[in-house]
Amino acid sequence: MTEKKINIRMSGLGGQGVVTAAHILGAAATRDGLISTVNPFFGAEKRLAPAESYVRISTMPIYERGEILYPNIIMIFHPHVITMGKCYTMPFFDGLQQDGIMLINSDQPLAIRKEDLAKLAGLKARIFYLAATQVALETSGTELATNMAMLGGLLGVKELVSTEALRASLAERFGGGKFVASGTTAALDDVLKSKFAQLEQLLEKNMEVVECGRKSVREYLIHGAVSA
Repeated sequence: MTEKKINIRMSGLGGQGVVTAAHILGAAATRDGLISTVNPFFGAEKRLAPAESYVRISTMPIYERGEILYPNIIMIFHPHVITMGKCYTMPFFDGLQQDGIMLINSDQPLAIRKEDLAKLAGLKARIFYLAATQVALETSGTELATNMAMLGGLLGVKELVSTEALRASLAERFGGGKFVASGTTAALDDVLKSKFAQLEQLLEKNMEVVECGRKSVREYLIHGAVSA
């Protein structure tokens, strides 16, 4: 990361793993020797209700907490955040900084209002699309990995953290760290080893989704063309 500080706002729906993605990204930044804070926000309803998470990554001490009002990067985990206004922050790009980045989970460009596109153009914002849910389904067989595809897309746009740090963060999150024999009965050790093998498979599949997301992200030119 070349900047001193990056503010990231993640907007999605409950059940999409927005909070998990934020924690994994923040932990990866810390592993890379950076300073990070993570703050989730969601209402009493969970699944399919609006959910947001805020990640601050910096080379300097971070004193702010809570909601990010002026993000450098906005990640939209579900098209309904834009098309149906399922978002705590309105409009969805509110506060985006000059030369900001927006990553949207959709298999095609969304019908963003012309006046909003004009404002984004004035900010010299870069808009990227990624069919993250499709990538998750095709790669892992479940849409629950949509958040991993979005993290991969983010790294494809801007390498905020290293792949090694992200992998270690995932391993820690899902319990797939180095296996340590229990030192008790052989039967218990076999159970632990079996569980470890399953977690390793989970880790590898998630990293595969991350890599597919990284390779699949595409930039949308605000004047109408989509880059190859």
